[in-house]
Amino acid sequence: MALDGWLDRYSLKLRTSAEAVALVRSGQRVFIQGASATPTLLLSALAERASELVGVRLVHLHTEGASPFLQPAVLSGFRHEALFVGANLRAAVNSGQADYIPIFLSEVPRLFASGLLPIDVALIHVSPPDAHGFCSLGVSVDVTMAAIHQARSVIALVNAAMPRTHGAGFIHVDQIDAIVEVDTPLPEIRMPQPGRSRTPDRRARRDADRGRGDPATGHGSIPNAVLAQLGGHRNLGLHTEMFSDGVIDLVEAGVITGTRNPIHPGNRHHSRWARSGCTTSSTTTRKWRWPRSHNDTSVIRRNHRMVAINSAIEIDLTGQVCAASIGDRVYSGFGGQTDFIRGAALADGGKAIIAPPPMAAERGGLAHRRAAQRGRDGDADQAHVHYVVTEYGIAHLYGKNLRERAEALIQIAHPSVRDELRAFARDRNRA
Repeated sequence: MALDGWLDRYSLKLRTSAEAVALVRSGQRVFIQGASATPTLLLSALAERASELVGVRLVHLHTEGASPFLQPAVLSGFRHEALFVGANLRAAVNSGQADYIPIFLSEVPRLFASGLLPIDVALIHVSPPDAHGFCSLGVSVDVTMAAIHQARSVIALVNAAMPRTHGAGFIHVDQIDAIVEVDTPLPEIRMPQPGRSRTPDRRARRDADRGRGDPATGHGSIPNAVLAQLGGHRNLGLHTEMFSDGVIDLVEAGVITGTRNPIHPGNRHHSRWARSGCTTSSTTTRKWRWPRSHNDTSVIRRNHRMVAINSAIEIDLTGQVCAASIGDRVYSGFGGQTDFIRGAALADGGKAIIAPPPMAAERGGLAHRRAAQRGRDGDADQAHVHYVVTEYGIAHLYGKNLRERAEALIQIAHPSVRDELRAFARDRNRA
């Protein structure tokens, strides 16, 4: 790419937000970069065109902030097609105002490339260009590059506050059709801090023991609590879809060094610069220099002693996990859970761990009676799950028959529901 001339071409592409989104036409499918890279200014400008547009479909993973496309005056022109459902879209999906496409996160790029879900326009949020004219996708790489490769038009919000991150997440200004410059803070999500309840800490210690000395992955209150228990470990590696500030603490303390990583080995003499893998960030600005890597199961399994820690909404007595829905109501989506569960299970010395939230066990949700009675399909089938961890213990399910699984899960359910669950299991010849 020639060094001379790109700045002039960049200047010719500068637009107001209204001018930039004028590229969108009725009937097109528009990809929206998500998490803390959600291009809110562009979305607001596009919603202002509701009276001019019909049948515009908005494809994305979870986005931050309220959607401007769910207002009554705007609904007729736009419809969300979520590949993962965040809190801002959950009610709309379940009321029929928006759509959800079930898919593993690792398969989304293939879906775009196949033409089954064609992308006409990509709305992205990037860093200012470097001396060579390359902008970084910053805090949310995930499937954005795959969307850019397929899009006919690319509209970029270039934000001075967007950090440059390493990995395969760069786009040259010549690949962008319209540019809107801003200097505004990125949205942050404050995750619950561990230690406020003894329950997550007890579970976290068990999770940490299952994965001692090993790479680990996870996002949310349980993984945060696990990270807080890893201070005594050394030379850990990380390969994850998302991570929170607890990872930065461990890198700066020399716990996560990546020196033994088979894919992106770090430098044992400079542990604070350890190479760690993730695809998107959506918590605090402390970590926004870190995103990297992806959810490909064939890559995940190359990590020696890989440990994947994921949560669940419901687990039935066979070990089937529901993490994307509650009954027939969509809660989130498949995301990368199955990618990491399977990748860890296939890794040499790997472990796949499910850690339901404390309230699930307290209301009997670990082996939830309604889930068992429905007999509905889960997000991860019985063969995927190796370990289930609660504040009451660890159930090792791998290699166990259905009766043995039921008893192991009942043993780590809330004491108040164990007798009921045993009776339920007996009624179905599982005890």
